[in-house]
Amino acid sequence: MRRNLSIVLFIFFSLIFSACKNQELIKPGDTLLVAFEKSKSLYDDQKWGDAAKAFETVLSIGRGTEIAEEAQFLLAESYFKNESYLVAAAEYERFTLFHPDSPLREESDYKIAMSYLNLSPRFKLNQNYTNRAIENFRVYISRYPSNPRADTAGFQIDELRNKLAEKLHHAADFYMRIDRYNAAAIYFDQVISQYPESKWAETSLVEQIEAYILYADNSVAERQVERYQKALDSYATYLQLFPRGSQRSRAEELYDIAQEALNRLNDQREMVISEN
Repeated sequence: MRRNLSIVLFIFFSLIFSACKNQELIKPGDTLLVAFEKSKSLYDDQKWGDAAKAFETVLSIGRGTEIAEEAQFLLAESYFKNESYLVAAAEYERFTLFHPDSPLREESDYKIAMSYLNLSPRFKLNQNYTNRAIENFRVYISRYPSNPRADTAGFQIDELRNKLAEKLHHAADFYMRIDRYNAAAIYFDQVISQYPESKWAETSLVEQIEAYILYADNSVAERQVERYQKALDSYATYLQLFPRGSQRSRAEELYDIAQEALNRLNDQREMVISEN
């Protein structure tokens, strides 16, 4: 008896819940305004997934109307708040395309960049979304240079570029571990040339000096001079970029190693010449 009562109560409350929920959802025959208000109610109740579906319905029947502008923006917002960032970016972009002069344009431009920022993965993975975030933050700064959020956008660009630099540094470090010193030096150089302001630039430059020394150490005799010289050239670049760098003592130690090896090779060459 109790079991049957429980089943009846479950069905009863389920029907009540379903009825309440159905009142929130758009039904055939609802006017555009009623459909929008129902969508907005779902949004206000933070039911982001249901709100997104409802706003899509509103737009399917009301695109080009006065309601469409706010509905399109709230559709993008619903996806963003539901952490569906790729769809959110597409909907914000659609909003800026259809409503380029809207007062909500600035917010949409910023949220496009933020969507890609949220999609940016850890540094070891593909950085396509990272680059798209950087691109959109730059667009935002160029369009709204006096907006207080332009500073935040600039900070985000710096952080994202640090991630790109870290990815290159990680690749260089991998080549160092497997004794591919020339490849390592090339990747270190990419960090230095592409992201000189990043926190990885100084470390990469010092490690590039070391990579060239190890490359020279493991080279045939006739190629050692030029490769030790590359280490010295990297040290000269270090002095230019980081005259007060925190790793200067290590850079100087490596410079001494490269210079001593180069002096030794030059002495040997002069000795051979004098003997002949």
